[in-house]
Amino acid sequence: MKNFHLLSNAHLDPVWLWEWEEGAAEAISTFRVAADLCEEFDGFIFNHNEVTLYKWVEEYEPVLFARIQELVKQGKWHIMGGWYLQPDCNMPSGESFVRQMLLGRNYFQDKFGVKPTTAINFDPFGHTRGLVQIMSKAGFDSYIFCRPSQKDCELPASDFVWVGYDGSEIIGHRADEFYNSPRGKADEKVLEWIAKTADQPIGSVLWGVGNHGGGPSREDLEKLKLLMQETKDVQIIHSTPEAFFKELRVVKASLPRHEKDVNAWAPGCYTSQIRIKQKHRLLENEIYMLEKMLSHTTLQGLTAYPYELIHEAMCDLMVTEFHDVLPGSSIQPVEEASLRLVDHGLEIVSRLKARAFFALASGQKKAEENEIPILIYNPHPYKVVGIFECEFQLADQNWKDEFSLPLVYKDGVQIASQAEKELSNLNLDWRKRAVFQAELEPGQMNRFDVRLEVLPQKPAPELQPADGKISFKTQELDIIINCETGFMDRYCANGVDYVQPNAFVPIVIDDNDDPWETQALSFRNVEGAFKLMSADEGTRFSGIRGSRLESVRVIEDGAVRTVVEALFEYGDSFIIQTYKLPKKGTEIEVHIRVHWNEKSKMLKLSIPTPFSDGEYWGQVAYGRNELPNDGNEAVSQKWAAIIDQKQDLALTCINDGVYGSDYADGEVRISLLRSAGYSGHPIGDRPIMGQDRYSSRIDQGERLYRFWFNAGKASERMDVIDREALSLNEKPFVLSFFPSGAGEAPENALTLSDSTVLLSTFKRAELSDDYIIRLFEPTGTARATTLTIPALGIKQNVELGKFEIKTLRLNTAAKSLVEAELMED
Repeated sequence: MKNFHLLSNAHLDPVWLWEWEEGAAEAISTFRVAADLCEEFDGFIFNHNEVTLYKWVEEYEPVLFARIQELVKQGKWHIMGGWYLQPDCNMPSGESFVRQMLLGRNYFQDKFGVKPTTAINFDPFGHTRGLVQIMSKAGFDSYIFCRPSQKDCELPASDFVWVGYDGSEIIGHRADEFYNSPRGKADEKVLEWIAKTADQPIGSVLWGVGNHGGGPSREDLEKLKLLMQETKDVQIIHSTPEAFFKELRVVKASLPRHEKDVNAWAPGCYTSQIRIKQKHRLLENEIYMLEKMLSHTTLQGLTAYPYELIHEAMCDLMVTEFHDVLPGSSIQPVEEASLRLVDHGLEIVSRLKARAFFALASGQKKAEENEIPILIYNPHPYKVVGIFECEFQLADQNWKDEFSLPLVYKDGVQIASQAEKELSNLNLDWRKRAVFQAELEPGQMNRFDVRLEVLPQKPAPELQPADGKISFKTQELDIIINCETGFMDRYCANGVDYVQPNAFVPIVIDDNDDPWETQALSFRNVEGAFKLMSADEGTRFSGIRGSRLESVRVIEDGAVRTVVEALFEYGDSFIIQTYKLPKKGTEIEVHIRVHWNEKSKMLKLSIPTPFSDGEYWGQVAYGRNELPNDGNEAVSQKWAAIIDQKQDLALTCINDGVYGSDYADGEVRISLLRSAGYSGHPIGDRPIMGQDRYSSRIDQGERLYRFWFNAGKASERMDVIDREALSLNEKPFVLSFFPSGAGEAPENALTLSDSTVLLSTFKRAELSDDYIIRLFEPTGTARATTLTIPALGIKQNVELGKFEIKTLRLNTAAKSLVEAELMED
């Protein structure tokens, strides 16, 4: 007889339309009722996931927590899923997904002695294909989710074999019945889904009052008991996800295969509440960089590894990735609390990073007279080439009308550098900002020295507008910025044009008050565009008195780069757009500072290109994916690229905190912000938001964005883009510091011999003093690299398959490096 599995649960968002304190209160109440029913009803099994909720019960009602521990031992309460919480399943980095599983696995193993093998994410809005390899290597063989529906994402069946980028496989199950049921109606839901799945060999249904806790009720259990007794052709059983998939694996060979991601639904979530997304990316970057730095210092015996503090910051990151926090679908107090939580993690990281930096400065020689040292720590196991900025103080204030020009030297040889305006506004020759181009050695501290040349005044920019345009030319670049529009009319790299005229235009899209955008998959209805301010308007907006400036102007110009500033306006909003053009290389920076005061609008950055038949690609969690080319909203992480395969050309864009974009007919539009309502949701034909009062909108005020664009042969760009994106996100740490000269310079941390493989993780193991090194092949081509750890005399060849995540365990006492499990078992 066919089994029909009842999976009782109580979906409870820790935060959403409520703040965390209410979430904690509801978790305790829901768990208490569930424990009562588990003890009262024979055969009943309650399933629940998420470390966050269990931590609340453990802290605030320890007697209940002890009851649950006993129920788990008896098999009446099932720990399902086993992740820290249900995160957004597109925007966290691949390594963050690993930590969601790792921290969850360790908690549930420690507190309950269990290791779930079915992952569940009932409520997130889409699922990256990169999850497959991560889940498989974490010990999960199956996955249950609810969204997106068949309408938004066509799957071959509700039960299928999901195939990852590297060829890994798990069984996926889309719970089309969704995760909850109305109170007292569970039996009706069960009957409905028994009928709908009559032709399937195994059936299941999720039930329990959800969306604000609740779970099973006595009324529902009494009705289900009666239904079980009366049903003859199907055996209805209280069950667990693992039991359901145990039966499903028997027929795995007959299941269809799915070799794509499971997207998309609610694409507005890739952009809504952009502050959280930017802060989340920053905390990701800072934690993973900090781990590398502290692994280096601990390996060299310079510091102890502060595991507990890093773990605390990591928990802050995990909570920020919750699927109603990171996507921006929660109420305003939750947004503010989440930003506060990220700042807590960032403060921990900041203090520990300084500790590591000063330890790694050991052995640096004392500065010579009239020399100002600049130290840069490169956390990456490969050389990093870039433009670096550092501020420092002169020995004393210079009250004369002079300008002290910083000249930067490396090993006694002067390198290209220039002075740019410092962050402060103290109009005195005292505070300095040096900008210089350099190549950093891998995994170590890099030393530069500044000497001062006193000039009568700061050098004025040599490049000036002519014939209504700013023409910037080097051996590699030919760039034109139109002074009448403020936009870029040409970006030519090594003789090839990569943008059409009128590029980098901030365009305004007609939008609605739904932060998810549950009704559509694209944002294409252009309402207007920002226009260049007049000289008078731009002068007034800039706060300039006594003179008049054009709204397109060169503000910095030197041996390293030229910086052009342009001012725009639209409605009640303003933009300061800055182009940073290098004297060497082809990578340009575009900074956008937005003062946004529009309602129910979306802001995108339009870059038209000549590649009308191009492909659109983006970085995803431990992989890369071809993105939609029909104007539908796409989600990607640190980079996106337009590729013309016929000409072997690519235009790449690296960001430090945006996720949404779209592409059609050669034009890419990067999503910057939306001004929907907080948690507004379409219901029938009612207005999304009440129309009888003022209502706050998301992302009002000032926001800042940074992008790095580069261009060249696609075959070359796509091999290095992941490393470039990582080094621009996990930025080398720059600080002016006068070392004592004591100690010995530490050997570099580790190096990789190839030009592509990423070091995603270098950290202390969770449960031992070993170190974990995680490598990733990001291009889809099998390759090898030699990993060298000079301090231990280790030099080892590592083979990686296409898109393979490889985890290595380093034992310093034995000086051994061996392959390890992703979960560090």
